Amino acid sequence: MCASEIVKKDNVGAILDRAMDAGGGLLRLTPTWVPRSFLHPGKRIKLAPTDWYALGAHRGGIDERWFGSTTEAANDNRNDDEGLSYVAFEGKRFLLLDAVAEGKERIVGKDIWDKYERWPVYSKFFDNAGPIPHHMHQTPESAKLVGQEGKPESYYFPPQLNAAENHFDYTFMGFEPGTTKADVRKCLENWHQGDNGILDLSKAYRLKRGTGWLIPAGVLHAPGSLCTYEPQWGSDVFGMYQSLVEGREVPWELLVKDMPEDKHQDLDFIVDQLDWEKNVDTHFKDHNYLEPIVDADRSGDGYTDKWIDYGSIDGTQWFSAKELTVEPGAKCTLQDPGASGWITVQGSGTMGSLKLQTPVMIHFGEEPDDEVFITAEAAAAGVVIENTGSEPLVGLRYFGPEVHKNVPQVGDYKK
Repeated sequence: MCASEIVKKDNVGAILDRAMDAGGGLLRLTPTWVPRSFLHPGKRIKLAPTDWYALGAHRGGIDERWFGSTTEAANDNRNDDEGLSYVAFEGKRFLLLDAVAEGKERIVGKDIWDKYERWPVYSKFFDNAGPIPHHMHQTPESAKLVGQEGKPESYYFPPQLNAAENHFDYTFMGFEPGTTKADVRKCLENWHQGDNGILDLSKAYRLKRGTGWLIPAGVLHAPGSLCTYEPQWGSDVFGMYQSLVEGREVPWELLVKDMPEDKHQDLDFIVDQLDWEKNVDTHFKDHNYLEPIVDADRSGDGYTDKWIDYGSIDGTQWFSAKELTVEPGAKCTLQDPGASGWITVQGSGTMGSLKLQTPVMIHFGEEPDDEVFITAEAAAAGVVIENTGSEPLVGLRYFGPEVHKNVPQVGDYKK
């Protein structure tokens, strides 16, 4: 265990200035591990086998690592800082949340700070051994009823973390066309009779390494067992509509946890939480499936930058993500139009003055050299990335809302 000393919010200003100066606007982040009491770890996110239950068996196994997060995990019995990323500098660490509050537009950019006054997105590795319940994340309108924010999200399945497929590499999404609200209501009525049959109304899609999906808020999905990189909106709301998964009971409380208390038994209200048109879309895959698209304007000799999560939902670009590959001995300069959260998934090298190294195994509390927050200030100046190793250096980075002017749209990979 080598976790560094924590600097409290009131003292962040001075150390943040030093960290920004030393890193040229790059901030080293430490791993943010999140357990889920109702899930089983897939064991592919580099956490040491001895530490899968580092927070206690009662908290559940750790099957998520969050990146560049200023969003708290909505877990029962949670630690005060659960889900929040820390910046590491000079043997100390401080919350990225506090760094954003202190540095404002220097960290997240003027447009994002002026509109949201926070870093409104985050990403994660989600790594489960098998399927999880058919669930949705509330729309902004529904989440607002309980003082929360909605959560659209996106997926990418990194080949580097998916040598093993685990138990079920399929994801159910939405409903089969022709499904009615009465069909779904019947499933809710059958909640306490074992399997409520919600998956009988849905369709499973085979998950393919190196591809992804865009999942609007209000759309049901039951993620399969590929390790997933998930850029998403900064919220942890959800409602689980499936009562039994692999023989494990899903409590009713996990269905209604982010719904008004007086609606917890109102089946019609619960059904209406779903974005119905998107769930029964007759061309669901055409409107949500993603394959990487090379960004020719930002690729060159020895390096390739690809869009991996892109597109808009109802006309809004909520987030986006790219995968950069730098060949051995090559270097490039990133000059993005906004801040991003970076995680290294293969190889070694440097990013500005910071070392990049993909770890083989991380013990809980250790602080490896694989994660960086590229502030708006650093992105504008340009960040030099060099591969100093003997294999490709690969990093994933995600961006905030409306950062890019020319993000591809869903389906553009076919062109």
